[in-house]
Amino acid sequence: MSLVNMVSSTPSSASQTPSAVNVCKCEVAGGKRQDSVEEMKSQLLHMGRERRSSSSAGHEKCPFHFDLELDHKPPTREDIIPELAASYRSLLKDLGEDPNRDGLRKTPVRAAKAMLYFTKGYDQTIEDVMNDAVFDEDHDDLVIVKDIEMFSICEHHLVPFWGKVSVGYLPNKKVLGLSKVARIVEIFSRRLQVQERLTKQIALAVVEAIQPTGVGVVVEGIHMCMVMRGVQKINAKTTTSTMLGVFRDDPKTREEFLTLVK
Repeated sequence: MSLVNMVSSTPSSASQTPSAVNVCKCEVAGGKRQDSVEEMKSQLLHMGRERRSSSSAGHEKCPFHFDLELDHKPPTREDIIPELAASYRSLLKDLGEDPNRDGLRKTPVRAAKAMLYFTKGYDQTIEDVMNDAVFDEDHDDLVIVKDIEMFSICEHHLVPFWGKVSVGYLPNKKVLGLSKVARIVEIFSRRLQVQERLTKQIALAVVEAIQPTGVGVVVEGIHMCMVMRGVQKINAKTTTSTMLGVFRDDPKTREEFLTLVK
């Protein structure tokens, strides 16, 4: 199947995304398949525009949110380092290692801090990175930010995947500061992810930010779950794309975008 015909249909529901590294032991609410752009935009409001709180779907029974105050938030990520480090210490023991030996004594804390950094996108919102970088501009030609480096963690095996992201859009009287496109990629890649959902979330975030005529996103990734385990195919790459608006409806626009990002 060509990239032209590849449009991710993986749900990007916030209710299906884990909370940050056991920050909250909430029950994850079931989500339905999202088939329309409007429905996907609605769920993005939760994923990228709101931090976790007692009003967030799936947090109703969370012990951190028992008071149901709308401004109540989970502990800061630094607050949970001791608990997370204890989990890594237990993991080392279960693997048959001695967590008290010199090489491993500080590993649980180091691993906890590293995991919090890898998943820092949970505590970032679109507003955090926009910083008034949306500009009125009478420009209606294609804008592309190509080969943005991306690092993420596969939610299936908790191993890394990485690659490059290319984002293009047709402005509708508004343009986005170029560095902010990379910031959007960073927000959603620094979470537990699958590549299909990541691709769609980036596209929808651009829609939310500037309401362009169309958006196209192409992600090419290498997954350690395929390289280190299972089939162990070290040269395998996965390519996903999401096309919205004119990028989906107009073959010429889509072809131009795909040609320029090759």
